[in-house]
Amino acid sequence: MTSENKWTFEQLQNFAEADDFRVSPFYSDGKTYGTPTWIWSVVVDDKLFIRAWNGQNSRWYRSAIQQQGGRIFLAGSNHEVIFEKLHNDKINDLVDQGYRDKYQNSPYFPPMIQAGPRSTTIEVIPK
Repeated sequence: MTSENKWTFEQLQNFAEADDFRVSPFYSDGKTYGTPTWIWSVVVDDKLFIRAWNGQNSRWYRSAIQQQGGRIFLAGSNHEVIFEKLHNDKINDLVDQGYRDKYQNSPYFPPMIQAGPRSTTIEVIPK
């Protein structure tokens, strides 16, 4: 990843407060965007992360892992992105805390820090 593949400070600030994340991984043709799915997102250590509430059975998650790219809508703008699966338990713990800080008042929050969703943590990297 080069410096070109990092979100700006301003983007990260906006992302941290936004609650309009829609993920559209590519379909199998690698060109056509999938149907936008509204999900939660958190910013941790100057990086953007997402998880699938339904765990690895989530369609958008499977497409994101298989195609490794697509588009997101967040903080009022579309962004072309790369999806990279997280393989770091320490950072995943910080992502848990990010979800706790941002969404703890939602009845949908508790499952987001369970094993299924944790196993789907993805870093969203600008293309």
